[in-house]
Amino acid sequence: MSDTATMAGLDPATFSDVLRVAGAPGFDRLQEQLRRTGGCSDPIHLHGATVTRDKATGHVLHSYSTDTEPGGRLRIACGNRRASRCPACAWTYAGDTYHLIRAGLVGDPDKGTPHTIREHPRVFATLTAPSFGPVHNRPGTRPCRCGTHHPEEAPELGTPLDPETYDYAGAVLWNNHASDLWRYFTIYLRREIAKRVGLTQKAAREQSRLAFGKVAEYQKRGAVHFHAVIRFDGADGPDSPPPYWASVALLDEAIHAAAARVQVDLPAAGEHPARVLGWGTQIDVRPIKAFGDGAEITEQAVASYVAKYATKAAETTGTVDRRVGNREALVLLGVPDHPRRLIEACMDLHDAYPGRKLRDWAHMLGFRGHFSTKSRRYSTTLGALRQVRADYRAAQQRAALGLPDPDDQQETTTLTLAHWTYAGHGHTPGESWLAANIHRDIQQSRDLAREEIAANDTDTEGW
Repeated sequence: MSDTATMAGLDPATFSDVLRVAGAPGFDRLQEQLRRTGGCSDPIHLHGATVTRDKATGHVLHSYSTDTEPGGRLRIACGNRRASRCPACAWTYAGDTYHLIRAGLVGDPDKGTPHTIREHPRVFATLTAPSFGPVHNRPGTRPCRCGTHHPEEAPELGTPLDPETYDYAGAVLWNNHASDLWRYFTIYLRREIAKRVGLTQKAAREQSRLAFGKVAEYQKRGAVHFHAVIRFDGADGPDSPPPYWASVALLDEAIHAAAARVQVDLPAAGEHPARVLGWGTQIDVRPIKAFGDGAEITEQAVASYVAKYATKAAETTGTVDRRVGNREALVLLGVPDHPRRLIEACMDLHDAYPGRKLRDWAHMLGFRGHFSTKSRRYSTTLGALRQVRADYRAAQQRAALGLPDPDDQQETTTLTLAHWTYAGHGHTPGESWLAANIHRDIQQSRDLAREEIAANDTDTEGW
């Protein structure tokens, strides 16, 4: 068996389980379940049943029970956004994020934004952390401070030149307060805009609105930075044109000024000194123009970039994607030196700043905010996008079963009773291999379909 398993690219234990799964009763139904989850890596298992009855007569129109399913379980997608945990669900999350961001750039009436927003001033801004000590980098054509020209994937990139003098405490405390810095930035940004156009803050709000869509990304050094789409709207939001004084140049000036004003005062705690946390000096603001015409960065590129990093977290720096209980676990998990020191700094600082929950977020190098956020009127919501997908699948199921569509009835004539209980999660090794192949096939099929659509329509942009 080992020779056959090697030919299949599987270890003998996985290959043996693949044969067991393929020969078990209900294999076709198992494949159907895994396909409906998109090839989820860690599906949720449910026990339960549903009964749909005619409300007037009590007649059973449809019934379903997991007793008839393989293993007596129904598998549903885990919905985890992390690509390190579940590539299939993260791919779906990234697609939703793409459409959310894109709707706020090109307009989509079904997602709450008119096509006229393409005429609104908008920029793609990047706000970074300050320096906590010199690190190995690739400064253009010049060598690193260490005298070496590092290749792009060199493992030392982002690590300190001198770990003993690097401000690890400052780095994790900054990450821990990054969401507060962003909140203050949005407040000061509105104030800076009002000041520059000679209006009171109230008058500026009565004439314009700002909309945001942002994502957090980890630099190789382990510091969080934010990429944000910032858009000028009129007084009534995306449906109204911005005032005459709203411009990309105004946004650029105000963003730099607001970022320079932001600070979070952190009092001394025990042996740890007081600190003033603020944004770094490297702030990048780039205009986004309609159709990418003459712009350094296009609408497509912005939406794709935000979607890509919405599914990634601190594990891109070499840390782990789950909570760490103690220092010994870092050794067992093989965490590299730099992220290990950052995690240990979180543990060391936890008691000094108990309200910041640094130990709980040590695996995130102190960061405790949401990775993808938006202002209320930027565009649609991820929940709304998920609901559209669920409604579509429910309509398909009703049509297949011949059940009436509730939207076509003046009064609901059916009653559905359901009972579900949690029954576990995950896959056996053979099921995991099968799910991974299903996810790959689904993704390849969709990518080919989108390439064909794009080839026939030069203005089509899709995730």
